Formats: sequence, C-alpha cells, structure tokens
Amino acid sequence: MNVKPKVLLVTTCQWYSSARLAMALADAGFTVDAVCLPDHPITKTTVIDRLFPYRALAPLRSFADAFNASKPDLLLPCDDLASEHLQDLYAEELAREKKPTPLSLMVERSMGPAVSHPILRQRAEFMALAAQEGVRIPQTRVLANPSDVASWTAAAGLPTVLKANGTTGGDGVRVVRTQQEADAAYNALHASPLLARAVKRALFSDDRTLLIPWMRRVRPVVNGQTFIPGREATTLVACWEGKVLAALHLEVLQKRHSSGPATVLRWIENADMKIAAEKMVARLGLSGLQGFDFMIEASTGHAYLIEINPRATQVGHLTLGPGRDLPAALFAAVTGKPIQTAPKVTDKNTIAIFPSEWVRDPNSAYLTEGYHDVPWSQPALLIDTIEKRHKKRSWNPRGRISEAFSTAGRPSRT
Repeated sequence: MNVKPKVLLVTTCQWYSSARLAMALADAGFTVDAVCLPDHPITKTTVIDRLFPYRALAPLRSFADAFNASKPDLLLPCDDLASEHLQDLYAEELAREKKPTPLSLMVERSMGPAVSHPILRQRAEFMALAAQEGVRIPQTRVLANPSDVASWTAAAGLPTVLKANGTTGGDGVRVVRTQQEADAAYNALHASPLLARAVKRALFSDDRTLLIPWMRRVRPVVNGQTFIPGREATTLVACWEGKVLAALHLEVLQKRHSSGPATVLRWIENADMKIAAEKMVARLGLSGLQGFDFMIEASTGHAYLIEINPRATQVGHLTLGPGRDLPAALFAAVTGKPIQTAPKVTDKNTIAIFPSEWVRDPNSAYLTEGYHDVPWSQPALLIDTIEKRHKKRSWNPRGRISEAFSTAGRPSRT
C-alpha cells in the first residue's frame, strides 16, 4: 500500500490563499496538515487531514508541536512571518541540541540551506547578491538614520521607494515624491508597532503577529530603492535544491490599493523574470515555493527584480499546464516520481483572484471577462467567504451564488 506524502502548511494570519493552496496540494496527491489560527479559511475546506493551533504568543512552540505530531515530508510557509518562524526554529533547535534534528533538517529540506536564511530576511543583502549574479535590479541601500534618508533622496532622486524589512502585503512599502514625504515615511516605517494597532489586530482580526514586536520594541530596518516607472509583475516558483521545477510569471493588472496585494493578474512569458528567478534559486540553493517581485520598466520592457517572498504567494494553487503546475512539481520532488501535470484551470490569460477582486469591485469587468478564480468545489469555503463579506451569519447565500459570480469561471475539473 502506497502512503501519500504529507505536507504541513504553516501560517500566522488569515490569508485566504492558504486554503486555496491546501486544495491544490491535496489534488496533487499530498495529505495536507496545517497549523493556523482558529476560524482560518483553511478550516472551511474538506482537504485538511489534521489541524494544529497557532499560538501567536508562543509561535515557535506552536510550529514545533505541529511538526512533531504531523511528521510531514515537507513544510510550506504561507506568509512572511511563518517563514521567519521556521528559520528561527531552525536556529533554536540547532543551538539547543548542538547537532541537526529531524525538525532542523526538515526546515532546510523544505526551504533551502541555513546559510541562505539571513539573506532572505534582509532586502539590501538579497539585492546585492542578485547584482553579483548579473540580475537587473534597482539600486538598494539600508537607511540607518534620518540623515541617510536625505543623502539617499539626493543621490537616487525623487520619486523613490522606502521599504521596511519584516513586513508583508504592502504594509512596509512607501513611494515618496517629496523630501517631506520621505522623512515622514521613514519615521513611520522605522517605528516599532503601536500598541493600539497591535491590540486592534488581535481583537478584531484574530491576528496577534504585532504583539511580540510591540513588546520587544522591534524597529524594522528601512531600505531605500530607486523608483522604476512601469508595471508590477510577480513570479512564483516550485524549486528543489536550487533548481526551478515549475514557474508562474504574472503581470499585475489590478490591486486592492496602491501598495496592496494584486487582485487581477495576467499570465505572461518574460525572459528577464525567468532568468532572474532561476539564478537566485540556484545561488541560494532554495527549495519549496519562492516568490519574486518585479517592475517591468515602461520605457524598455526590462524586468527589474525588486524583492523575494520566501513563501507561498496567492497564485500558488493555479494549475496552468506543463511547467506551470507548482503543486504537481513539489509532489514529484518529494516522491521522486515524474511530474504529472493537472488539467489547466483555464485557457484565459487574465485571472481575477477570488475573493480579492470581488471585494474590491463586485461589478468589475474582470470577473466575467477573465477567469474568476472561485472555489466551486468547496461550497463551505465559498459560503463562509460570502457570509463574512456581508457580515450576516444568518444569511444563506446558497441560492444566490450564481447571481454573485460568473459561472464562466468554473474549473474544468472537480
């Protein structure tokens, strides 16, 4: 009897994309476990074998307990903080035991060698490494104090971009057009989280990720990066021991807000993006799912690598044919079997991410003109999402789903 390989998804926030990734991994052949917050969207799916609680005030213990109970063949972080927790857990295990442990070995197997971990967390170091590899990048520099901000804007010009390490979802990115804006943005990005913000997230979003940074008075490192006028794009790869196995390259067509996550994307082929991702995966020896963000320069069409996201991103579940099925590629890497690509979910190039684009604009033309990525095969997840959006737990939307969404987005497989 063949035993299916097991993947443990680790997540610290309520991102909907984790649930979609769990569904795709189960379709690819994995048994899927997850460590997450209560009432996470992932709990509304039927694909999870075992759930483990994430405790924001004891995050490393949460992950270690889940690992010891699950005994997975692969760990996949679904957000930036989860990725950092796994790296910290690796260091803690090694410091305590003075030798590799099953957990520390699994972290390296799933993400890449420990020597790459610090580089994944420091934007300026990662960009310097990319430059060594001949990857096209914007100038990037750590801004240690307010005087550095002034010297940076004088040298790089305005507009310019300020980015804080350890942030996600666009929270730590500011495009500034005046020196006054730059100074204010630096002060905001360099400040430790406010208690009111940390408590608000904990009470109303069940997100306690800011409580520990607030208690420790952590001040993020802020980087300056030259502004590239053009279009945003993103790449997500499935990789193994430094080799890219499958990749999705997408251009951003619509965002929730100016610095927020994409809600509509278009599949593209871009040589700059492909080569950059392959070079960085090889240089760092990466495994698992790794995301890369780019700016496609308007005047030249060149793609500039602007940062890495060492975790699954919101497109990881999309299966778009040979070479573009990341869950199938990971399954093949873990089992040693050939890649068995799933049927394409759509032949359309434009993809509206559910529920993000629907939340942004329920009347968006992208919902009908593109592929609307609705999880029809998981009605409980779909209904829960709609109920939360309308804030009416008593409302039963089963008879109204066809009114809310275009059936043209239904997947071709169950």
